[in-house]
Amino acid sequence: MPTMKDVAKHAGVSVGSVSNVINKRQVKQDTYEKVMASIKELNYETNSIAKGLKTNRTYTIGLIIPTVWHPFFSEIAFRIEMTLKKYNYKLLLCDSTDNPETEIEYISMLRRNKIDGIIAITYSDIDKYIESELPFVSIDRYFKQDVNFVSSDNFHGGMLAAKVLVEKGSKKLLYIGSHNQFENATMDRRKGFEHYCKDNNIEYRVIDLLEPEQNYKEALYNLLDSGYEVDGIFSINDFLGLDVIELMSQYGKEVIKDYQIIGFDGIKLSWERDYLISTIVQPIEEIAKQAVKILFKAIEKNSSYVEQVIIPVKFAEGGTTIR
Repeated sequence: MPTMKDVAKHAGVSVGSVSNVINKRQVKQDTYEKVMASIKELNYETNSIAKGLKTNRTYTIGLIIPTVWHPFFSEIAFRIEMTLKKYNYKLLLCDSTDNPETEIEYISMLRRNKIDGIIAITYSDIDKYIESELPFVSIDRYFKQDVNFVSSDNFHGGMLAAKVLVEKGSKKLLYIGSHNQFENATMDRRKGFEHYCKDNNIEYRVIDLLEPEQNYKEALYNLLDSGYEVDGIFSINDFLGLDVIELMSQYGKEVIKDYQIIGFDGIKLSWERDYLISTIVQPIEEIAKQAVKILFKAIEKNSSYVEQVIIPVKFAEGGTTIR
C-alpha cells in the first residue's frame, strides 16, 4: 500500500505539501494538481486509524435527530453528511424516535466511542448529559448553559407568515401549533406571529397545545363553532398545515375560497416537486453548514468555543395562498 512519502516522491513535492492537500489546507494550484494526480495514479488511501492516533481524533461526528421519517430531519442529515465529506469526516446517524431515554443512550454511546463531537436536534431535557469536554452543537433548541446553537429565524418567520396573510387579504388570523415543556426555538414562531398581529391591530386567535396532545380537531371546531370566521391560518409546520386543510375540509371550508394557510419548514417530497403548501422556508443547507462549521471550531478549541447563529428565512408560494 502506497504511503504519503510515496505520493510526495511521485509528485515531486514535500510530504508536508501532500498532508496539506489531504487535510484541505490551502496550497498552490500546481502543487494541488500534482498531488491529486499522484494520489489517483498510486491509488493512495489515507490510513484513518493511524491518522486518528496521531491527532487524537476519530474523524467521526454523531448526529442525533428525532426521526428519519420527517423530510426536514432527513434533509438536515443529508446536508450535514455532505458537508462533513468535504473534510474527510464520517457521520454516525442516531434516530432517537423522539424518545428522551433513547437520546441519552445515544449520547452515552457516542461518548464511549470517542467521536469528535455531536450535532443534535433534541427537544428533551438532556442538559446534564452534555459534557463540557465534548464539542456539541444544538439545532433549534435553547439550553440553560452556554451551548453552541444554530437555528433559522423562527421569530421573523412567524411575523412574515402573518404579514403575508394580511397582505393577501386575510383579516381574521389563527395560529395553530403545539409546544414542548422545554424551551426551544420553534416556540418563537408563535411569538413572531403574535407580535406582528398586535403591532398592526390584526384580529387573531391561538390554538397551542402542550405536547404530546394532538387533538387539534376539537380545538379547531370549537373555535369555528364559536363564530370566529378565520380566513388566514399559520401552522407551526407544513405537516400540521396539511392536517388542518383536511380538518377544514371536513368542516365544509375550502382552502383559497374560504381561507388561506401558511406552514413552516419548506417541505418538498423531492427536488423536482413544488412545496406541499405555502410555507416559510428554512435554509436547511445553510443550517447544516453552520452547524458543522461551529462544531469544527469547538473541536479545534477543545470545547471552549461558543457561538450562536440565527439564519434568515423566506416565504414561498405553495398553492394555499392567493397568488
